Amino acid sequence: MAEDHIRYDILAQEALRGVMRKVLAEVARTGLPGSHHFFITFLTGAPGVRISSRLRERYPEQMTIVIQFQYWDLKVTETGFEIGLSFSDVPEKLEIPFSAVRGFYDPSVNFELEFDVKTEAAAPAAPEPLRPVAVEKTPAPKKAEPKEKEKPAPAKPAAAESAEEGKGADVVSLDAFRKK
Repeated sequence: MAEDHIRYDILAQEALRGVMRKVLAEVARTGLPGSHHFFITFLTGAPGVRISSRLRERYPEQMTIVIQFQYWDLKVTETGFEIGLSFSDVPEKLEIPFSAVRGFYDPSVNFELEFDVKTEAAAPAAPEPLRPVAVEKTPAPKKAEPKEKEKPAPAKPAAAESAEEGKGADVVSLDAFRKK
């Protein structure tokens, strides 16, 4: 298989993060419409995440916040968002880069996005070179050998066998449609 120099996987992740960014920016501007609300899961140790030490101790790996009734000062930038939330009646300010978000879910319409997140600890010092992966073509299924006492199945026409081996590609002769 050819090496992906364009990196479609990264482009798709960025585009989906753009959806989340646009939604949060609209909510920051006009408030939550209807019954919409969001569950946002992020890695607390990801670069750029700013939360209190109390929250970091309680959620050392990841945490999920709910944006629904009680939030304030939602600010959205190109790279992340800031929000005020209350945890056990203690107000907190959180700064979360979009690159730290693992999941975005709006249960009111059952809309969910999942993201790949890289952390500093998991990132290698130098990027490993991409290696090509050999892709083997799956062979057509082998015909079962008839057992001694069983009669072999009747032979299929050659056209039916080639259609099965082609995995959905049907080749039809034009002679089949000509008037005789």
